[in-house]
Amino acid sequence: MLLIIFQFLTGTLPAAQSTGEVVRLSKAIDEIVPADARIEQVADGFGFTEGPIWMHSGYLLFSDVPRNKIMKWAPSGGVSVFRESSGYQGVVPPGAIFGSNGLTLDKSGRLTICEHGNRRVTRLEKDGKLTILADRYQGNRLNSPNDLVYKSDGSLYFTDPPFGLPKTFDDPARELSFSGVYRVQGRKVQLLSKTLTGPNGLAFSPDEKYLFVSNSGPVQKLWMRFEVKPDGTLGAGKVFYDVSDSKDQGAPDGMKVDRKGNLYCAGPEGIWIFSATGNHLGTIRLPQAPANCNWGNDGGKTLYMTAGPAVYRIRLKVEGIRP
Repeated sequence: MLLIIFQFLTGTLPAAQSTGEVVRLSKAIDEIVPADARIEQVADGFGFTEGPIWMHSGYLLFSDVPRNKIMKWAPSGGVSVFRESSGYQGVVPPGAIFGSNGLTLDKSGRLTICEHGNRRVTRLEKDGKLTILADRYQGNRLNSPNDLVYKSDGSLYFTDPPFGLPKTFDDPARELSFSGVYRVQGRKVQLLSKTLTGPNGLAFSPDEKYLFVSNSGPVQKLWMRFEVKPDGTLGAGKVFYDVSDSKDQGAPDGMKVDRKGNLYCAGPEGIWIFSATGNHLGTIRLPQAPANCNWGNDGGKTLYMTAGPAVYRIRLKVEGIRP
């Protein structure tokens, strides 16, 4: 995500020219994306969008990372600010990428937030108060929590690359020398993996036997698959798909899964759709390199996608797994 935001903020990403297209690489994609599917832009004009989450009340929330806000888009009411200072409550911003990033919901429908500037994961309670779920590991401050997902047992998994720190990997305020994948269970923050340079998006397979993690490191750009052990920890990771040689804009980022096990992964130039076995079925190409996606609307067959300054959606044939 860091590279994409930097290119967008500095004007080196190409300007949006259209609403995109669906690239079909396999006949199997026809069972997922209708032949007449349209990519629609539903909102525009933000700093950089991330973390879309469909709320049970019937509206979409998403992060505007550099503007430090969580935005709300309602089908009938347009766009409004849902939460100010969503990733940092201080006076002087710590760099350009300090707002909230990944968003999700727990079983009770409470919003859970990755806060870049505050370097923590929080939960927004029903009364409006914040509960800190994770901000340190073994006494050291986290880097900048990026994305997160709940397991069905209520435990929370999140990634912690240094992308939200002003000097990223070389930032003097960094207290952890690695980028971790963590689990929060109760009040315990447990390190599950530190093998990836830039762990980013993550999602469980429908049966929760595997955890998929994208890596947006400066060299390795790929998606990994980790076996989930019965105790919730992770086995050794295996490369699911590697795009390190891609010259297109963007890198592996946020991802989601449908009920058939297909993966929808933000990557170079679009949302890459994979079968559960790692076959690249097609790509939803967007005007800007996307950062994340999530399911919404009644039935959960509409995929919302955040990309650059805008939010897009496409209606699919399959139902997604959502909180």
